[in-house]
Amino acid sequence: MQLAAAAAVASAAAADNYRLSAFGDSLMSGHGLLPQQGFVARLQHHLDDSGLEVEVINHAISGNTSADALGRISQVLDAKPDGVLLSFGGNDMLRKIEPEVTMGNLEQMIEMLKAADIDILLVGMKAPLNWGPFYKFAFDGIYDDLADDHDLPLYPFLLEGIALDPKFNLPDGIHPNGAGIEVITEAILDDVVDLIEDGS
Repeated sequence: MQLAAAAAVASAAAADNYRLSAFGDSLMSGHGLLPQQGFVARLQHHLDDSGLEVEVINHAISGNTSADALGRISQVLDAKPDGVLLSFGGNDMLRKIEPEVTMGNLEQMIEMLKAADIDILLVGMKAPLNWGPFYKFAFDGIYDDLADDHDLPLYPFLLEGIALDPKFNLPDGIHPNGAGIEVITEAILDDVVDLIEDGS
């Protein structure tokens, strides 16, 4: 985190007034948490500490699938952010929606965001083994393929370091608790700072 902060301070002037949309599902919306404990609030806190003038906008809605997100992407476009953290697929996976459907929805959103000249950090998800190895292989590969095809930065797994760990999750075993959100926001910070600096 210190490295990210130092790099951010060095280029703070270039990133003034950057508007960043957190476009995702319950993992970003703060499901089960107080507002100040959620992903948006904690990411905003870390960016503020880094010396960057960034406004993080909460465009995350619990329960959204990639199809739901595609249906409301106009809300994000209308807000005219400079960058977007694009984070969908978890609810698709829980419903065992075919990976090619999820990939198609994400691809349409990527194309719309790029057409609007909005920076994108693609945030990945991973399927559990209980859906079988073929589904897992196809689902997990969505994000690498999209990042390669559209030349996007990729944060491979939003729940890296906390998935299935009781001390970082709410009793449902799926959603991060406050400590889990802290791990997530600290881990993704460098990638977010890179997105902001590269787009400024």
